[in-house]
Amino acid sequence: MIRRVFDFLFSLVAVVLLSPLLVAIAMLIKLDSRGPVFYKSKRIGKEGIPFFMYKFRSMFNNSSGSKITTSDDKRITKIGKILRRWKLDELPNLFNVLRGEMSLVGPRPEVPEYVEKFKERYNSILKVKPGVTGPSQIQYVNESSILTTQSLEEEYSNNMLPDKINLDLEYIKNQSFVHDIKILFKTLKLLMPGGDR
Repeated sequence: MIRRVFDFLFSLVAVVLLSPLLVAIAMLIKLDSRGPVFYKSKRIGKEGIPFFMYKFRSMFNNSSGSKITTSDDKRITKIGKILRRWKLDELPNLFNVLRGEMSLVGPRPEVPEYVEKFKERYNSILKVKPGVTGPSQIQYVNESSILTTQSLEEEYSNNMLPDKINLDLEYIKNQSFVHDIKILFKTLKLLMPGGDR
């Protein structure tokens, strides 16, 4: 209950304080390319319940191809590169937190295909609410720069995702409200100009 109240109040205050920035980003996205302001991606949440995670659209509308992207992906718009660089595209995740689908801190929700592939290991992860940030998000804050091979999905599912799962399982084992606060501060520090990225 304490975690849910904190998540709700923190997200509500953040949305109110950041509302001018959210509006500005929305306008820039519309000016930069055609298409909707938001992008929604189907993810698997707590207890295996699917939900749509919201982000600011950072790619050209109706782009096809791999679900895994690199920093030089041609599908990313000009404003999208800036949004991704500073993780501003993920600000709409706060609305998922307000709706109770996500927590501020927790395992990052994955797409159904990868959850199914690692179903046995995800049984423990899906017992907790997914988060906007967490140990795996901090560890792979520059994920799109790390993935550089042609077989992006293979590299991600065979190398990076298993490590993320290990980090998430370790987080769950040591989960606490105090630990979550530390992760939040570490995340904010990473995203600030001059942060160790």
